[in-house]
Formats: sequence, C-alpha cells, structure tokens
Amino acid sequence: MNKFDVMNELIKKNNGYLYTSDVEKENISRTYLAQFVKKYNLERVAQGIYITSDTWQDDLFILQKCYPKAVFSGETALSLHVLIDREYNDIRVSVPKGFSGSRLREKGVVVHQEKEENYDLGITEVKTIFGNTVNCYDKERCICDLVKSRGKIDVQNYQTAILEYMRSKDKDLSRLVKYAEKLGVYDEIMMYVEVLV
Repeated sequence: MNKFDVMNELIKKNNGYLYTSDVEKENISRTYLAQFVKKYNLERVAQGIYITSDTWQDDLFILQKCYPKAVFSGETALSLHVLIDREYNDIRVSVPKGFSGSRLREKGVVVHQEKEENYDLGITEVKTIFGNTVNCYDKERCICDLVKSRGKIDVQNYQTAILEYMRSKDKDLSRLVKYAEKLGVYDEIMMYVEVLV
C-alpha cells in the first residue's frame, strides 16, 4: 500500500476526516500530506484536521478534537440530549479551573470554568447530528446545571428541558439526586421530582 492509499484508509476509518497526527503515526511526511490534500481537494477545518468535499463539517466534533478537555454543557448539551426542541444559540463548554479558555472565547464559544471536583461529574459520550462522538455532560448533570443557572437560561428552554427529562424513560432519579446534593441544588431538584414524577 502506498502513502496515498494509507491516507485514504485513514479517511474511511475516520468518517471523512484526516488528522495530521494520524498521518505522522504512519510515518508519512507533511510533504506527502500536502500533496494529498491538494490532489484530493481536502478542506482544512482546523489545525491538523482536514475533511473531504463530501463530508459535512461538524463544528462540535472539530471543537472537541481541538480541545479535548472541553465538555459540552448548558443549552448545547441540552440540545445534544434532545431535551430542548430548539438548536442552541451559542456553543457552550465547561473546562476545569485553570484551563485557559481564551482561544475558545475568540471563536465565540461560551466557556464555563468548573471546580476540579465537579468537572468530571457526569461526563458521557453522545453523538452529534452528524453521527460523531463528543464529550458532554449527561442528562442528570444538565438538569442540575440548568436549575443552578435558572435566571440565565431562556424560560421556554428551561421548562421544556425539565419536562422532557421528567417524562423520559431513561432518566436516573437516584443519579439526579446524588448530583443535586453535590452541586448544591438538592431542594430545587426535589421540588421538581415531587411535583412531576
């Protein structure tokens, strides 16, 4: 198999994406990569990330590849879990305290710095609308964060997300209560659980 064949296999394996890091792991020089990109008319969507002309650009997936510590949260996470019926207005992520979010903010991403002890709480993998896997807070964490920032969220999104979660068959109320205790929203969460379940 020649070097171009190897890169074509990488594209197939990665659903239309080609990563410079994968190419380098195959001991293929950047010169060959540049020739390949030109020959096959690949588009550079971020540093070290290329897509084919027939691949839909998945902004959430690309952001996750560039910033692996970023976890989708807020309305972005609610949308990924289909707990709201609208698409998010801004991309929102949570990062651990001390992580510099300046480059993300330059891209228009809303960055929330999370205490180290809460950052990992509820991280799960979900599929984007394009079928790519990204890190996101689970539904229970999303509901706790929603209640915590009640005054800052669109009222319709707030109500829809709470109702959709409480109606869902895959809700985990014991996990929700555990998260609520840890995040300081136990009383508010219990009010919703008692009224809506």
